[in-house]
Amino acid sequence: MLDDLRLSGSSRVLFPNANYPNGRTAALQAVLLNTAGGITGGDQFDVTAHAGNGSHLTLTTQAAERAYRSIDVRSGRLDSTLSLAPGARMDWLPQETILFDGAALSRSLTVDMHSSSRFLMVEPMIFGRTAMGETVKAAELFDRITIKRNGDLLFADRVKLSGTVQNHLNRAAIAGGARAMATLLLAAPDAARYLDTLRNHLPQTAGASLIRDGLLFARILASDGHALRQSLIPALTYLNGADLPRTWML
Repeated sequence: MLDDLRLSGSSRVLFPNANYPNGRTAALQAVLLNTAGGITGGDQFDVTAHAGNGSHLTLTTQAAERAYRSIDVRSGRLDSTLSLAPGARMDWLPQETILFDGAALSRSLTVDMHSSSRFLMVEPMIFGRTAMGETVKAAELFDRITIKRNGDLLFADRVKLSGTVQNHLNRAAIAGGARAMATLLLAAPDAARYLDTLRNHLPQTAGASLIRDGLLFARILASDGHALRQSLIPALTYLNGADLPRTWML
């Protein structure tokens, strides 16, 4: 049940029928849509969502988000703030963000959850479309994820790439030449039971760990977006316990 909805600017939310052919019924699905077609310097987008007591909310995007070349001194901003009440479940499942040459993107995801709630998230990113011969020679990326549980810091991740991005990614200690990556996280009381099977779904260019009680984290590297999806979709479907939103399959 949807209690409240507010929209402004080029941000839109769609609520598709989520009945699947195999009989499994998804939670309330919200599909985020940027009618501007992408983000560039000076743009600012804010997403705020709350899952109430015992509810189940899935948030995804209609298509890949695009961070285009910026001619503004300011970075494009995308800030998402999520909260989960006791017993709530939220699945944050956006499709890829594609970083174009010359882009400047500052992105943050802030989550406040209860110890009895369940939060699943993925953040895939592609550095130039290899099929189009694109290389991210110069760009600015500052990506931040912060999760609190019962008000205490549970997880913090920061990724900052500046200047010749692909040269950085080519370094063995950073990405070994990868052009795509995904961050995958499950915060739940029973997170530990997923670890062994999740590792079986992952390629050699990925790693997964139970980094603390109730927190499972994985990062996947791939040569391009297609290769990333080949390993990401099975892993994410396993953790989700159901088919991914249909927008992922279009």
